[in-house]
Parts: sequence; structure tokens; C-alpha cells
Amino acid sequence: MTGKDDSLQIRELIYNSPDYKQELELRDNVLRKPLGMSLSDDNLEADSADVHIGAFIHNKLVGVLILTGLNQNEVKMRQVAVVEEMRLGKIGSEMVAYAELFSRSKHYTVMLLNARKTAVGFYEKLGYKKLGNEFLEINIPHFKMFKLL
Repeated sequence: MTGKDDSLQIRELIYNSPDYKQELELRDNVLRKPLGMSLSDDNLEADSADVHIGAFIHNKLVGVLILTGLNQNEVKMRQVAVVEEMRLGKIGSEMVAYAELFSRSKHYTVMLLNARKTAVGFYEKLGYKKLGNEFLEINIPHFKMFKLL
């Protein structure tokens, strides 16, 4: 993170801040609207206890992910989203690397996630392994995945 406007900056977002409002819009546009759903239908109260990580280019939010602590050892990565026109870059892998470092600093030893079937290859390249069989979540095929931190 160099501080230059044209560089990728990854940082924690504060719940209910203007950045968080941008995060909600990005999550809705990338993860919900393509499925004919709306984030406004979700109960977002749990978001207040989570860690929100955002990726910015030119001070514009282009990617997000959320970390939810499950217990003393395990943390779950969820709601990973990158704006479509930015997906061929390294934004997703940079956010995951940041999330892993952050999680290690909080003494978590296992990162879990539910990956859409179409994203399994992305996570496998980052060292994640499938755990169990394919299952449906919001009517989309998913695999539970994990990585030891």
C-alpha cells in the first residue's frame, strides 16, 4: 500500500461507515442482483461483529471480503466480491492474502469458506482444499474449502 491514488490499497472497513455503505452496494451488485436477489432482504446485523476488508483503486472500492470468527481457531471468509471488469487482475488474491495475514495475527489457524463451484480453481491456486462434497447454497453449487494458516 503505497498511498498513491492509482495503486491497489487493501484495508479494513469500519462497519456502518461510508466505506461500508459502498461495500453493501458492491456485494449487492456482484453477489445478489445476478441471482435475482437483493442484499436488502438479508439480515445484516451480524456484519457488525465481522471484519470487513476492502480493495481500493483510485480510492474507489473494487473488492470486498468478510471474515467471521467461528471459534478460537477457525475463521470463515465469506462474501468475497470483485467488480467484474477488475477480475482478471490480482485483486481477489491480494485480498485473500491480506485476510490470511490478518487472521494469523489474530491467532486463527484455519481459514474456512464456502466457494461457488465456479471459484474453486481460484481458491485451489491459493492453497485451499475441498472439504466434503458439492452442496447447494442459495441454489448455486458450492464446495466447503479450508486452508491451514
